[in-house]
Amino acid sequence: MKTVSFRDSPSTRRVGKILCLGRNYEAHVLEMRASVLETPVVFLKPSTALLSSGFDVVIPPFARELHHEVELVVLIGRNGKKIPRTVALEYVAGYAVGLDMTLRDVQAEAKKGGLPWTVAKGFDTAAPVSSFVAPEAVPDPHHLAIALQVNGLTRQTSNTSKMILSIEQIIEYLSTVFTLEEGDLIFTGTPSGVGPVVPGDQLHAEIESVGFLEVGIRAEH
Repeated sequence: MKTVSFRDSPSTRRVGKILCLGRNYEAHVLEMRASVLETPVVFLKPSTALLSSGFDVVIPPFARELHHEVELVVLIGRNGKKIPRTVALEYVAGYAVGLDMTLRDVQAEAKKGGLPWTVAKGFDTAAPVSSFVAPEAVPDPHHLAIALQVNGLTRQTSNTSKMILSIEQIIEYLSTVFTLEEGDLIFTGTPSGVGPVVPGDQLHAEIESVGFLEVGIRAEH
């Protein structure tokens, strides 16, 4: 069973579902030549995709193009179904920096055939996550600078204020489809600037008040 840790604390949480939102920053929607939909784009990653800071994302041999997507990650602290947005933040146990690593060539082929993105999004090491901080450490999760550097050069920079759906709206919607359980993670979407990484690259992702995440990239041997 995979777990996540808290910064400056020995406590850990077992991870359940990893729920991910697509198309939640308008600038990213535009760069992907997609459209904002009335119903949120949701996909899942298995817990086996989790990776801690300081380790390597491993490109599987069947893929040619790996992309980075920096995101704010929400940890669910208690079970809930059909959670009203007015109380949604009461279900949040922490925030972290995450990377939605995507095999873009595999995803593109799946899209052509109208097939799921599971392989492109859920391969082992596809979900790097930093240690979490308690909600009290984040004054306003909707006004946080978010950035990603590759080999010291900035690739992504934005602010969580630019999310189309707020965290409260995301939790409200997801909990109408899935029972949210303690230990579930929610990846809240990525801003613009996504792009390819190759073996040997070093990634540094950072979110104001939350922390940072560092991973390397290597090919599977």
